[in-house]
Amino acid sequence: MSAAILRHPAVKPWPIFSEDQLPLALWDARSIAEATGGVASGDFEVSGVEMDSRDVRNGDLFVALKGEAMDGHRFLDAAFANGATAALVEQPIAQPHVLVADTNAALKALAAAARTRGRKTIIGVTGSVGKTGVKEAIFAALERASRGATHRSIRSYNNHVGVPLSLARMPARSKFGVFEMGMNHAGEIDGLARQVRPNVAVITTIAPAHIENLGSEEAIADAKAEIFAGLEPGGTAVIPADSPHYERLHAAAEKVGAKIVSFGTERHATVRLLDAIPSANGGSLVTCEHSSGRICFTVAEPGAHWVMNALAVMAAVQAAGGDLAAAGIALAEMGGLKGRGARHQIPAPGGNALLIDESYNANPASMRATLAQLGATPATRRIAVLGSMKELGDFAPAFHAMLGEPVTAAKVDYAILVGDEMTALARELGKSGGLSLGFDGSFTHCKSAAEAIDAIEDFGLVAGDAILVKGSNSVGLGSIVDHLTRTRR
Repeated sequence: MSAAILRHPAVKPWPIFSEDQLPLALWDARSIAEATGGVASGDFEVSGVEMDSRDVRNGDLFVALKGEAMDGHRFLDAAFANGATAALVEQPIAQPHVLVADTNAALKALAAAARTRGRKTIIGVTGSVGKTGVKEAIFAALERASRGATHRSIRSYNNHVGVPLSLARMPARSKFGVFEMGMNHAGEIDGLARQVRPNVAVITTIAPAHIENLGSEEAIADAKAEIFAGLEPGGTAVIPADSPHYERLHAAAEKVGAKIVSFGTERHATVRLLDAIPSANGGSLVTCEHSSGRICFTVAEPGAHWVMNALAVMAAVQAAGGDLAAAGIALAEMGGLKGRGARHQIPAPGGNALLIDESYNANPASMRATLAQLGATPATRRIAVLGSMKELGDFAPAFHAMLGEPVTAAKVDYAILVGDEMTALARELGKSGGLSLGFDGSFTHCKSAAEAIDAIEDFGLVAGDAILVKGSNSVGLGSIVDHLTRTRR
C-alpha cells in the first residue's frame, strides 16, 4: 500500500493493543511448566488443550486426567495418534510432555495462569434455565465487536473439569472470555467462580432444577448466587428483575460489593422490556431501555423466554463494555443450538414437517416455556415427545403432573411420554379422557426412546406437523432427533 493511500483521511490505521505483543501460540513447554510446577521434556508449542483422546486434534496438549474409574494415561497412544503435540502426565513418556505430580491439580494451575495473562473482561453465566444459550449469545455479540478476540467455554463444559479446561484454552490475546457454570449441589458454583473470577456475573433465572439435592427454590437461588463470590473488585452482578427471588439475589450481590444490574419487565429493571412483538422470521422484535437510552433489535430464537434471555445478554454486554448494536445483530443471526432449540425441516408426505430439538435438558420451567413456544408455532398438528425431568426427587410426581396444563394450552394433538416419571402426567392427561384439563388430544406412554420412535412412525408424520422433542439428557431423546433427521433426508 502506498504512503499516499495511508495518508488518505478515509483510511484508518489498524488499532494496536498491548496484547498484540503476547505469544500467538496458546502455550509453549516453558509456560506450561512454569504454570504447573512441572518439568518439560523439551521445547514445543501447542494450539489447544484436550482431556478426551477421541476429541484430540493436531497441535493439542493432551491432559491425562485421573479419575475414580478412568485414567487418561491409558489413552496416551490414542491421543498422539490423533495429532497431540504433547501431553501433561504424571509419569515420563517417550513423546513430548510436561511431567507433574498431579494432572488434575496441574489443569487447574494452567487455568489460573490463563486467567492472568493479558487484560481480559470475563463474563460468568449461571442459572437454572437458559445459561448455555445466553453464554453463546454473549459470545456471539462480543466476538463480533472484538474482531474475533473473544473466547468461550464450548458445549456445556460447566463443571469442576470443564471450567478449568475451558480457561486453559483461552488465548493470551483474548479481550473477552465467557464461561458457563453449573451445579448439582450447594458449594459447587463457589469453587468454579473463584477459578473464573468474572468481571460480570450473570444469573439467567431461578427454577426447580436439581431441587432433589437442594430442597427448595430458595436454596437453588442461594447456590446460584455463589457466582458472586468470585467477582473481581468492582465487578457487576446481572440478575433477573422479574424473579420472585430478586431480593435474595440482590442481597447476595450487594454483600460482596458488586454493582447490580437487572433485566426484565419490572419498572426498576436496569434493562427493561418496553415491547416485544412477533417478527417475520418467527422470533421477536424487541424494544428495551437501558442506562444510556433505548434500543430496538430482533431476536431470531422464538419464544417469550428468549426475549428475557436477550435482555440478559444486553445487560451483560453493556456491563462488559461491549457494543449493544453488535449484540443486536448477533441476536438476530443466532440459530438454535443442538439439543437446545435447533429447528429442522424434515421431509413428510406432502411437504415438510418442523422438528424442534430440545432434547438436551428439561426442568419444569423450561418445559413450560418450550411447550408455550410449540403452541405459538403454526402447525397442522402439534406432536410433543416429552421425556422425564430428572433430579426432582420427591417433587417429581407433582411437577410432572403439572405439565398437563401447558400441554393442553399448547393444543398438543399427540403426546408421547417417555420414562417412568411421566406416569404422573399420563395419569393427569388420562383423567376423564383429559376433559378435566380441556385436553382433547391423544397420548401414549413409552418406557424408552426406542419405543417413542416406533410410536412416531406408527402415528405417521405429515406436511405441516410440528414435533417437539424435549427431556432430560439421560432419557436419550437425542436418538429420536437423530432418527428423524437421518431417515428423512
